[in-house]
Formats: sequence, C-alpha cells, structure tokens
Amino acid sequence: MDKPDQFVDNPIAEKVWRSYMTTGKLPDYAQPVWYENKYLRPFVRILPSDPRCRWCYYPFHGIGGRLSRLLLGLTPSRLNPQICNVCESTAHKFPGGTEIEVSVLFADVRGSTSIAEKMSPAEFSHLIDSFYKATTRVLFKQRAFVEKLIGDEVTGFFVPGFAGETHARNALEAADGILQATGHDSPDGPWIPVGVGVHTGVSFVGAVSSEGGGADIAVLGDTPNTGARLASQAATGEIVMSDATRVAAGIGTKDMQARHLKLKGRTEEMDVWVKKIAAQ
Repeated sequence: MDKPDQFVDNPIAEKVWRSYMTTGKLPDYAQPVWYENKYLRPFVRILPSDPRCRWCYYPFHGIGGRLSRLLLGLTPSRLNPQICNVCESTAHKFPGGTEIEVSVLFADVRGSTSIAEKMSPAEFSHLIDSFYKATTRVLFKQRAFVEKLIGDEVTGFFVPGFAGETHARNALEAADGILQATGHDSPDGPWIPVGVGVHTGVSFVGAVSSEGGGADIAVLGDTPNTGARLASQAATGEIVMSDATRVAAGIGTKDMQARHLKLKGRTEEMDVWVKKIAAQ
C-alpha cells in the first residue's frame, strides 16, 4: 500500500521529523515558538523547580512550572512525562514523518479473559490500571515513548533521539524491568501474568490524523507489526526478542532459548531468542 500524499510530498516535514527523532532537536528553521530557542536554555534551567523537560529544561513543578503551564502552555508530554508537549505540537505543525530505525516493545497480559471472568469489572479495571502504571514507569525510565495503552497491552517505542544509539539495549532492559515490576522474579509469582515482545527495525514515525483534524504520533510498518506478533508468542514471564534486536543490543545468547517461529501474517519464518524471568 502506498503512503498517503502527505507523507510522500512533504520533504520539510520529513527533515523535521528525522532531526527530532534521531537527535532530539528540531532544525533552527522549525523551532515552533520563541520560548523554545536554544539560547534561552541557560536561563530556563535556573527556573524552579525539578522535574523539568530533559530537552528544553522548562520546569513542570514549582513556580516555574506554573508559569510554564499558564503562560506558555507547556505540560509533560503524553508520550513520556520526562519531556514537554512540544513533540505533540510538532505533530500538528508538520504533518508527515520519517523512516528511521527504532526498537519497539509490546507488553501483554497473558490470559486476561480468564482473569476478567473471575473478577468484577471494577476489580479487573484496578488490576489493569496497576499494570499500566507499573509498565509505563519502567518505559519512561528507559527513555521510551509510550504510543498507546489499549486493553491488556502497553506499547512503547525507542528512538535514537531520546533513548540514544543504545535504544535496542534500552528496550531489552525495559522488558526485564517490566517483568520484575510485575513480580515475575518473586517466589510468590507475578501479581499479573505478562509476556513481552521486542523487535528492532526501520519504521515510519510521524503524525497521523483523524477525519476531524486531530493529530497524534504513531509508529507504522512491519517493525511494530512484528513486535506485536512476538509478544503474542511470549508466555508468562518470557521476553521474545528478534535476532535483529539481540544483535543491535550487542548481547550474547547465554541463558536464552532459540526458537524458529511462523508469525501470523508473515510469509517468512523468523529466528528469535527467548529469555525467561524466573523467581529468585
């Protein structure tokens, strides 16, 4: 399927997105507003108080945080609260995107239908909310963007401009952290059963729009589709990673199991590695 015209015929948007997603910075000509000028950052850093945006240093708390919010409209990003919402404003100002290498992580609750059957809707909602919070806390720490929370799944993606060139390793460390945060290393077992899939490859990262004109940021292509399929193959306490992720992360295969999988929707079988998080 061909890309929509807005993705093909917008070279300025492509350059803006590529710069932002690979370096964490917008080109000078694409600075969204005057208060994001890099020359103001030494002064912004002295505004009280932490925590603040990792890139532009505007504070989120204290007097400085209130001023940033009321006067400039700056708030923590929905994608990662360690940065401000300039990324979302970029999606509105520069519709389009770019193709870059990313690492994607999908964390799924295993057997959620059976779990929900044994609980009231309110109890199940509380359990899933706790899962969302535990998972996103780990993802944010590892410098991921959280693309979506949907049903019993959390999706995160790691780009060089924010996670650095070690984004594949960050994704695997996040996978470990998620299984630990959900109790898979506990002698008592997990408080919610989770499996994780991780894949690294080229994806389209950019703005997608609804019919009403609202814009959001999404990761599209074979890479996230494959990551989702890997997660569907992960049993409770397992991390299923592609060999591409393993190689990009620079890790060996000790204590991992090799598998050869036929993934739904893919014509070619895939070599993967499985790491099991067990009780200590």
